[in-house]
Amino acid sequence: MLEKIKKLIPRKLFKALQPPYHFLMNLAAALWYRFPSNQLVVIGVTGTSGKTSVVYMIARLLNAAGYKTGLTSTSVFSDGNREWLNDKKMTMPGRFFIQKFLRRMVKNNCRYAIVETTSQGIAQFRHLFINYDILVFTNLYPEHIEAHGSFEKYRAAKGKLFAHLKNCRTKYINEERRITKTASQLKKLDLTRVFKTIIVNGDDDNADYFLNFRAEAKMAYSLNPQVSLASLSAEMKSEAIVKDFTLVRGTNVEASGGGTKITINGQPINLKLLGELNAVNALTAAAVGLNQKLSFAQIKSGLEEIRGLAGKMEIINAGQNFTVIVDYAFEPEAMIKLYQTLEFLPHNKIIHVLGSAGGGRDQARRPILGSLAAKYADFIVVTNEDPYDEDPLLIINQVAAGVENAGRVSNKDLFKILDRREAIRKALELAKEGDLVLLTGKGAEQFICAKNGQKIPWDEREVAREEVVEKMCIDK
Repeated sequence: MLEKIKKLIPRKLFKALQPPYHFLMNLAAALWYRFPSNQLVVIGVTGTSGKTSVVYMIARLLNAAGYKTGLTSTSVFSDGNREWLNDKKMTMPGRFFIQKFLRRMVKNNCRYAIVETTSQGIAQFRHLFINYDILVFTNLYPEHIEAHGSFEKYRAAKGKLFAHLKNCRTKYINEERRITKTASQLKKLDLTRVFKTIIVNGDDDNADYFLNFRAEAKMAYSLNPQVSLASLSAEMKSEAIVKDFTLVRGTNVEASGGGTKITINGQPINLKLLGELNAVNALTAAAVGLNQKLSFAQIKSGLEEIRGLAGKMEIINAGQNFTVIVDYAFEPEAMIKLYQTLEFLPHNKIIHVLGSAGGGRDQARRPILGSLAAKYADFIVVTNEDPYDEDPLLIINQVAAGVENAGRVSNKDLFKILDRREAIRKALELAKEGDLVLLTGKGAEQFICAKNGQKIPWDEREVAREEVVEKMCIDK
């Protein structure tokens, strides 16, 4: 019904009405649920990639240290008592969901809330009525350019979140890290002030942009020995410089098929997660842990206990003699890093199943994804992902064009299959002993989004498992 109403409104009028509509809806939600973020220490995580993993790692650190934590992310929701897969097909659900969810965290006695915060969520004012305390910037490279208009506008959208921090109300916590209100200035001496803090990836080219927003404390983390507090401070305006500015140093990253090692501030951590990217994510989470006065033993224990995240380099094992991996990666930079990680896994041929989202989402990247698949994979199966109101065959052909331009031949080492389950079945059919089947773009998402707002139930991991079992039965 809502989609039909939208179509009746003239496009220009609909676009003009969107900003006040989103603002008022988010304000109404915050009022209805009595501004629950005022009763939590709120950590916002933003950037182009790594957000979901970082959110999850931070939550594991805080939980391991004894502080109940809730989270919202692309992959997982947790209200502090229960964790489940994100079934909204949105990283930062709007309207009344976030405020209601934060209120549930308060009810469940959470000390912390971690909110994966997206540029599109910011554009719809979902951040304005959340009282953030710590903002984390992971990295930035071109994405959602069609939606924002340019890379500069995309970065500026992220910047609105950091500009918002100076308007967030001050909070105080007691020894149990519970938010405590008191009208007496004298009693505040017995409490700990939660400093409004910005934490950035010092190795990213946009670190200086985000460090130049005002905050009470700032922190950077880096794997680059040439990055220092002096070099970062030199790029900051005088009004942005703070006394409380620290650097968390990561060194000695060693990736292997069994996990990843990283040294943080001179202390070794042995991750069970694959790839240098996860070492960076762990460094980011450790920076937040250090900012929140966790001991290194707590940080090390929390990070080393993590064995995986749903839909992130998730291995599907049903007893087959080849490897199947499901990953959420859907844009070129993340795809390159994923392929680099796969180098540490023993394999013969790589069979890659991929597509690209519709709905005006970064159309320029479609042939690029195809060319990358052609560069790294032996067989490529291009299929449907989330077409929204676009023609899925058109999207498939645009991705496949990048594969064909790299010299691949249709029905030989390139296959175009509309039905995603059939595409996975084809990839498994091609797989021999010791091969690696890679399924990207969906991760642990619970729907495929089609035209007219239709959401088709889908769990890539379960479909892959079902098809692997089917193949094993047929082969027998």
